[in-house]
Amino acid sequence: MNKRDIDKVEITSGDIKAEQLEQLKAIFPEVFTEGEIDFDKLKATLVKATLGKNTDDRPERYSFTWAGKREAIQMLQTPSKATLKPERSESVDFDNTQNLFIEGDNLEVLKLLRKSYSGQVKMIYIDPPYNTGNDFIYPDNYTDPLDNYLELTGQKDSEGNLQTSNPETSGRYHSAWLSMMYPRLFLARQLLREDGVIFVSIDDHEVHNLRLLMNEVFGEENFVACVCWQKKYAPANDTVDFSATHDFILVYSKQRQFLDSGKAIALIGRMERTEEQNKLYKNPDNDPRGLWKASDYLCNKSAEQRPNLYYPIIHPKTEEEIWPSRTAVWRYSKARHQQNVQDNRVWWGLNQENKVPAYKRFLSEVGGIISDTWWQHKDVGHNDEAKKQIKSLFPEASQSFDTPKPTRLIKRIVELSTNTDSTDIILDFFAGSATTAQAVLELNHEDTGDRRFILVQLPQKTDNPQFPTIVDLSKERIRRSIQKIKNSDNGKLPLQNRETPEDLGFKVLKLSKSNYRQSEELPSDTEPEAYIEQLELFNDPLVDGWKPENVRYEVMLKQGYSLTSRIEEVTEIESATIYKITDEDKRQHFYISLDNQFHFETARTLKLTKNDLLICLDMAIDDTTAANLVLQCRLKTI
Repeated sequence: MNKRDIDKVEITSGDIKAEQLEQLKAIFPEVFTEGEIDFDKLKATLVKATLGKNTDDRPERYSFTWAGKREAIQMLQTPSKATLKPERSESVDFDNTQNLFIEGDNLEVLKLLRKSYSGQVKMIYIDPPYNTGNDFIYPDNYTDPLDNYLELTGQKDSEGNLQTSNPETSGRYHSAWLSMMYPRLFLARQLLREDGVIFVSIDDHEVHNLRLLMNEVFGEENFVACVCWQKKYAPANDTVDFSATHDFILVYSKQRQFLDSGKAIALIGRMERTEEQNKLYKNPDNDPRGLWKASDYLCNKSAEQRPNLYYPIIHPKTEEEIWPSRTAVWRYSKARHQQNVQDNRVWWGLNQENKVPAYKRFLSEVGGIISDTWWQHKDVGHNDEAKKQIKSLFPEASQSFDTPKPTRLIKRIVELSTNTDSTDIILDFFAGSATTAQAVLELNHEDTGDRRFILVQLPQKTDNPQFPTIVDLSKERIRRSIQKIKNSDNGKLPLQNRETPEDLGFKVLKLSKSNYRQSEELPSDTEPEAYIEQLELFNDPLVDGWKPENVRYEVMLKQGYSLTSRIEEVTEIESATIYKITDEDKRQHFYISLDNQFHFETARTLKLTKNDLLICLDMAIDDTTAANLVLQCRLKTI
């Protein structure tokens, strides 16, 4: 067997364009000729699928477009050649935590995460730039996104400029913002579970465009709500016309699910009841079932609409017939009313003095409160509260953020969209000051949850010399939030209700160049010696100075394994360094050896089977060893 026939480890993120073509081919195989789309056949097939309607004769349709949309799609379809490099020294409980903080351009990171986390994320919250004219806009460059990122962050060129504003005088003011948002939202949707939801904060500058953009990416039918959050507790007196005291949060689902009856399945949970709400429940008759509240026995249907609910009820004290109004009949049928009487649920007053009955609704039977779309600052906090929270953690960084979000706001979003008794993943790829991480950590501590977070943030510069970039401040905020929980009274007590240990850690990774050598396209007039020199470089597939742990993480990522997969050294084999990588959520594993030589006897000692995947260096095996290995296991080489 020739080693050239062996599968190679992927060196880039998945090719979205190629995947979309494969999906189209699976649906309409007849429109492909010699591997290429026959657009005439495709058009004919689509016309046939639309019941023979002539699409050329249809009137013009509504569409949403902007200058640069084609380039934004091209940016989306450009595979990433980057990797995510683990940073142990900046992490907390690196080997055990399920939480991630990733430093880098979020578009490149989302591309890299797609294979490992597609369909895995329960909730996404993002607080992107609002396009106010001076806030940061990611200046994407689809020709070489990674080099663009390295230059912007000062990792490649001392003249790189990190921050790019999008002034309103720009001719493409809205278009630049839309081109930045489109590919990120497209990838975000792919990461969501089928029952996943996304929350996006925005203000008046772009809420109209964001709604149209999300309709295009997620589908108008998957719109869930537009929440108004009261971000200020008082109007500002220095404004000219109106003082904006609220922001918006657009909520979309990945895919609305429906019951057979046609009713939508709830995606948003209910809020916990407050003490103020529970005060409405009393127990004047000492009912052994506990506190209850009188609720209306009438409904808003007329006798003509519901004739079966228009009947007399006998008053227990006066024995008179009590009839409902013809415009508002009883809420319950005759049979149900008799059952209510037997269950002592019909309330006529303490001395039976009421003329119309009420229904006894017990506190123990009611669930949480359905959320409305007006979120007041007294319930979820405001911008000033958020600034004070940052200041309480470290005063030296209190001026690094103009409009941070309060943890109470993010906690509400997390509570509404995730389950306490699950390992739901929360993603925030505009992480900012890491409010989402603090909210998840605190909420898990409060309700013994086991939610996980993935945060992504660009290392944007700050004016604070102690924290030169936002990511420096963000990571420190997570560390101090963890320490705050550990130092709390509750943190010192054993959490008896926990089935698993509390995760008070996070793993830091950084976007960086691949460990694999990348071929460069040489000019047509290149001397033959230069071609030979490049070919000789590829005798070693890994870049100079590569580190084994970094390579293992890149292989994990591009094989579709989570970044929190369990990594164990196989200690039974002293003659070789081999690691077993296990993704417990996906129930898959592989073995990896980065030694310069790999012997077939090692595979025998490992007792590899046909279902096991082994990854090793291409130069570590000869043709004979390769032929023997493929008979015993699945083999890939680097």
